[in-house]
Amino acid sequence: MRLGAVEAGGTKFVCAIGNEFGEILERSSFPTTTPQETLEQVITFFHQKKLDAIGIGSFGPIDLNTASATYGYVRNTPKLAWRNYHVLGHMKEHFSVPIAFDTDVNAAALGESTWGAAKGLDSCIYMTVGTGIGVGAIVEGKLLHGMSHPEMGHILVKPHHLDSFTGVCPYHGNCLEGMASGPAIEKRWNQKGAKLQASTEVWELEAYYLAQALMNYVLILAPKRLIIGGGVMKQEQLFPLVRQQLSELLQGYVSENQHFCNDLSTYIVPPALGDNAGVCGALALAKRSLVQG
Repeated sequence: MRLGAVEAGGTKFVCAIGNEFGEILERSSFPTTTPQETLEQVITFFHQKKLDAIGIGSFGPIDLNTASATYGYVRNTPKLAWRNYHVLGHMKEHFSVPIAFDTDVNAAALGESTWGAAKGLDSCIYMTVGTGIGVGAIVEGKLLHGMSHPEMGHILVKPHHLDSFTGVCPYHGNCLEGMASGPAIEKRWNQKGAKLQASTEVWELEAYYLAQALMNYVLILAPKRLIIGGGVMKQEQLFPLVRQQLSELLQGYVSENQHFCNDLSTYIVPPALGDNAGVCGALALAKRSLVQG
């Protein structure tokens, strides 16, 4: 198979050519500007590449209801130029191959499930913690959809009793994204997270919020692996802190589950595909569109 992949991020787009084994053969990236300008670069990249299918993992919110009049649209995004833009329709005007469309984090979850840290498992969660917080889920081998796609980055979290920060989310204030995203760290501490590596209190507080979210995901969806990526998680000291705080929150309630270890070291993990989780996930979407018809 010769597959096209688009990791459509709010900051940059990554386009790639790959195969059914998740191997990336060619790639390009460019800043996300207006829909017309950005998608023109996507179309130029794929022009005359003789693809069998294309997968798109997009920032959101997006409409994934195939019965909806706005299926394939980016919906109520803070990026105003992209609001209510028909991304899938624009691509279909230029390519006659199957085009799969899903969220960027659902794509990453599928990529990790197919070739990465959740290979061989029929459930997992992929969380990205960066400019925003998004979460994708595989449940019983299928990407999780409902009336829309999950928005687990916007769940409410309990503020720490020593934290007076009110959050940065323009919709909910102190939701998970509002309290634990990269911009939240920067606004709370007046410095970017990359410059705060040695500050223990920064990462203990970050882990406090992330662990609350993971506890909810564990109790609601019971995933067999939690995979956390994104720029903030480049601070590798976060992983043991998150594992510890999740263990303390759960209080042994699900410890009988065979997928848990005492230190959660094989349960909460970084993406095995690294920074390629999203683009490989888009390849996996493209592959699935051919396999499933």
